[in-house]
Amino acid sequence: MKKYVILLLVGGLLLSACSQNNAVSSSAPQTSSVSQTSSSVVSSISSEPEPVPEPEPEPEPDNSWQCDSPENHAMDPDVLEDLHAALPGSGIHSVVTVKDGVIIDEYYEEGYDKESLFEIYSASKSVTSALIGIAIDEGYIGSVEDPVSQYLPQILEQEDSRKHGLTLHHLLTHTSGLEWYEWGGGYSNWGEFRTAENWVDYILGRNLLYEPGTVFNYSTGNTHLLSAVLQAATGMSQEEYCREKLFDPMGISELAHWRTDGQGIADGGNGLFISARDAAKFGQLFLDEGVWKGEQLVPASWVEESTTAKNNGAGDGTGSYGYQWWMRSFDVGGYGTYQPPHGQGRYTAYYAFGHAGQFIYVIPEMNMVVVFTSDCQSSYAPRPYFADYLLAAYMG
Repeated sequence: MKKYVILLLVGGLLLSACSQNNAVSSSAPQTSSVSQTSSSVVSSISSEPEPVPEPEPEPEPDNSWQCDSPENHAMDPDVLEDLHAALPGSGIHSVVTVKDGVIIDEYYEEGYDKESLFEIYSASKSVTSALIGIAIDEGYIGSVEDPVSQYLPQILEQEDSRKHGLTLHHLLTHTSGLEWYEWGGGYSNWGEFRTAENWVDYILGRNLLYEPGTVFNYSTGNTHLLSAVLQAATGMSQEEYCREKLFDPMGISELAHWRTDGQGIADGGNGLFISARDAAKFGQLFLDEGVWKGEQLVPASWVEESTTAKNNGAGDGTGSYGYQWWMRSFDVGGYGTYQPPHGQGRYTAYYAFGHAGQFIYVIPEMNMVVVFTSDCQSSYAPRPYFADYLLAAYMG
């Protein structure tokens, strides 16, 4: 009996020992599994890619003018000083002279400065022409040979069927043949035009005096039709299109703007308000074949085409006419108001020209742009200052 009890006690002790060993054995792998899982999570976290920093934005282009001394660009500072002395009382408000891409001289009449806005009247026409060229390049307009009726179908309601064949080329070159009295003295229909309830209808309703394409007859009405075409073709106002394609890329002041008619169509032939410095930017754009700060804003082909003579203009001393640009040659000292200190010469310029003496001259041979804003009794009054002083200042 004692032996039996002793055997039971020994068996119990052995079973207890096995149970403890099994418990230890089963818990060891669990500890190992947790350790491996933690290691895997840490490894996963540490292997995630580093966040890529966003690229820095491109710096805004510097559209401000740079200024330099005239003598660094072969311009005589003494002649420019004499020009400044001659200008007070002339009716000229500002003169900005750009040579080799920098401003080398500026004049402002008392009460005006580089921020002042000027109404440049018909010099606006050249800007409207540039916008037409851009719209053709972008496919909004097919070509200068497109009929006006493609964009202004109301012209087909005109009884005179010859009007149905009017093209953009006719409008650009002032050869529409529509009756208009604006150039020179005598009777003018300007007042009728400006007070008409609908300017476009008024222009289209004028009698056709000449076969389209045959006779030059200067008409702000022609240019206003171009603005109407531009708006119809692009679906944007000329103000919006001009701002997007020219003014914003060139850093032209947000204060620059276009007047409009009663239907909201820009007064493209007469209604741009802009500073003299910003007008000089437009001249520089054309001098550089439509490129501004490395960006082609106006097609180079349009710059060339629009500043190439298409007719003899009004047949007077104003010059030949392209697509809303004038062109002619000027003799140094040709008006006899100032003795040229550096000899004679002749330079060809193309220019935007407006009432009361608004000019944007571009002189490719001299790599120069000159802007005049004025309130002169004669629109031609600034020309002697351009030819007799500014051209005479060139020492090249």
